[in-house]
Amino acid sequence: MFMRYSRNFWIVCFGMFLFMTSFNLIMPELNAFITLLDGADFKGLIITTFTISAGLARPFSGKLSDTIGRKKVIFFGLAVCFLTSLLYPLSYSIWFFLALRFIHGFSVGFAPTGATALITDILPEEKRGQGMGIWGTFISLGIGVGQSMGSIIGDAWGLTNLFLISSCIAVLSAIMMYYVEETLEKPQVFKPKLLLLQWRDIFEPSVLPSAMVMALTAVCSGIIFVVTPDMSSYFGITNKGWFFGIYVVATIAVRLFSSSLSDRIGRRQTLLIGFGFLTLSMFLLGFSDSILSYGLAAVIFGVATGISSPTLFAWTADLSHPERRGVGSGTMFIALEIGIMVGSALTLITYDNSLTSIKTTFIVAAGFSLASMIYLIWHLIKRHSAS
Repeated sequence: MFMRYSRNFWIVCFGMFLFMTSFNLIMPELNAFITLLDGADFKGLIITTFTISAGLARPFSGKLSDTIGRKKVIFFGLAVCFLTSLLYPLSYSIWFFLALRFIHGFSVGFAPTGATALITDILPEEKRGQGMGIWGTFISLGIGVGQSMGSIIGDAWGLTNLFLISSCIAVLSAIMMYYVEETLEKPQVFKPKLLLLQWRDIFEPSVLPSAMVMALTAVCSGIIFVVTPDMSSYFGITNKGWFFGIYVVATIAVRLFSSSLSDRIGRRQTLLIGFGFLTLSMFLLGFSDSILSYGLAAVIFGVATGISSPTLFAWTADLSHPERRGVGSGTMFIALEIGIMVGSALTLITYDNSLTSIKTTFIVAAGFSLASMIYLIWHLIKRHSAS
């Protein structure tokens, strides 16, 4: 099955694995880092600031991906990732640190958008769900490796070296992406006027259904990014990325066996299964009282992600017009950023750095996951009544 995909496909997969590893490597230690700067009450802003800039970048990266080329957009994101990682050790105030988080968000706003459009160009429609599953596995692996190794490297060599290693991995990603073949036909030369946006450059109406459920479920991810490093500490786990290490093993295992599920039974039906597991994982996280229940919640979250993430990418590709795949993927990622931003910002209200507030926080997350299921059911009923 794996040999059916092109060399270009595998290069992008490995390149994005390295990019996601670079970006996520520092995440588990950022709560501790901002606490050292006397900013413990601003933990929610660590995620919120980068999601704001990533969301602002998406319309530009989507349009540029459809005009100057997928590859140039990817390289810009990698350059930002490299530079900001180098500058983190110079953070001596909360606000300088948060400013770097804001700038770092542009890397996520550009690189995955260009890569998603490029991958969509490569994959045949009948194998899109399976191909997106493989590609998504590399992304999840990057998140999991980065999150699970961050604390280990930070404890062994210090935070400064952790940031430097993150920067070096971004360089490795750029070297890998250098060998990617551009898939956009007749790319234009960049001109400043391309940065002038119209509404059609910001939002692709055809992908609204997938963007809606992406935003609702990404709230759960935003909350998890903020709270799970502290939960690991509460349970006496020194590796703050432990949750993501467990999650990534589960999500990869699921994707190996279910990558073509949505090609067989349908995108929305598959998403309902995935979001059912997501809702269950949120409740389990809220009521976790031991390492065992915490680990079980991580496994179920991995199952949910393994089922739903590639399906959302494939559904977005199905809905996008071929000539607007960059804007379509940008719209989907804007929804992702909005969801993560809302989730991380909600922790400023629901989470007070104590174990007792975790239950309320994850009950709120479960509510958003349930809302996504209700929307999907409504969308299915509407589709059937229309036909």
